[in-house]
Amino acid sequence: MVNRKFTSYTINNFPEVKTKMLSWIKQFNIFCLLDNHQYNFSEPEFECLLAAGAEKVLPFRPGNNFDSLQRFIKEEQDWIFGHLSYDLKNEVEDLSSHNFDGIQFPDMFFFVPEIVLILKKNSLEIGIIKSDPDDIFKKILSESPEEQVSKKSLPQTNSRFSKQEYLQTVKQIQRHIIRGDCYEINFCQEFYAENCNIDPHDVYLKLGHLSPNPFAAFYRCNDKFLLCSSPERYLRKVGNKIFSQPIKGTSKRNLSNLKEDKSNKEKLLNSKKETSENVMVVDLVRNDLSKVCIEGSVKVEELFGLYTFPQVHQMISTVSGIIDKTAGISDILKATFPMGSMTGVPKKSVMNLIEKYEKTKRGLFSGTIGYITPEGDFDFNVVIRSILYNSTNKYISISAGSAITFYSDAENEYEECLMKIEAMKKVLSD
Repeated sequence: MVNRKFTSYTINNFPEVKTKMLSWIKQFNIFCLLDNHQYNFSEPEFECLLAAGAEKVLPFRPGNNFDSLQRFIKEEQDWIFGHLSYDLKNEVEDLSSHNFDGIQFPDMFFFVPEIVLILKKNSLEIGIIKSDPDDIFKKILSESPEEQVSKKSLPQTNSRFSKQEYLQTVKQIQRHIIRGDCYEINFCQEFYAENCNIDPHDVYLKLGHLSPNPFAAFYRCNDKFLLCSSPERYLRKVGNKIFSQPIKGTSKRNLSNLKEDKSNKEKLLNSKKETSENVMVVDLVRNDLSKVCIEGSVKVEELFGLYTFPQVHQMISTVSGIIDKTAGISDILKATFPMGSMTGVPKKSVMNLIEKYEKTKRGLFSGTIGYITPEGDFDFNVVIRSILYNSTNKYISISAGSAITFYSDAENEYEECLMKIEAMKKVLSD
């Protein structure tokens, strides 16, 4: 257990301070910024949370990651940040992953940061182990971020599927549904670019300006970067209670026609296809939570909640439960990961089909990134609407998916994928 001390400093312009913080973290090879983008939720009570530098790293041990994480949490009793990649599913179930991976994030990575920064509307709290907080505060304020011009070396983004291949694959998946192999599957495709030089900090700032979302993240793990504008929470723990907020149901915004924009929102709520998808995922999440919660405590707090974001309207439900005293954090994660909104029903069957029909490993896409507090509370997002970048092999990956059911129209599902990657493609091409 470390002795981390927090010092609070009064600030007057928190958007400016956040921009300076983003400039300041360029010096670190490992960092994690979790960005709320002023959505003004009652929880968490911060604009952004930043972990800079790694005081201690959890060693990656294939086949034993969840147990290792539980021991790490118990030993450190400090702030811990990091991620679970989708392919950690192979430790949850008897599964495997053999597809191509251009980004190569480790399946799991967690670290105790050297410095924790908590940015609120009127204050910046700096939590340190060894450093001088006054010196850190002065250095952040002295940053003079300059508008960067992204290097124009990005070729046209390619897709792993031609449109015709995608349409045919959706029909193949629907044959599995007709046979009863599954009921709904989240089928994703990767859009990628090779031989790219980008400034991740500059691109993240542009993405945050174009598509600010409440579970955004800017994450660096040595030569690998995540630039995330996610609207979705995977799992949050407060005391003895956990919450999951799966998204199922999407409609496009129309900011130039408010009447049509409102109509799109109403159509989403009245769509039998979208609501049935949401119900299936809610049932899956209820089942997952019941594995680690007190019997009878799991409940649906909100069903078919409609939320508006810069690019899309989303249908979000909230499921909660009271944690059984015998369940540790790694037990909770193992029982619920990967999240139902990015897999389907039944979970194990669709994960086998995902491996069969998708052409690349998902890696950190449709995984999660977040933090654990010294008290054992945590909050993790769903990694979607994201740019992943490997600066060594100069590879960019942007993935998107949609829920395929018996009633799905393959053309519409293809267009939904294009809609979901629109903001990421735009900030890369500007």
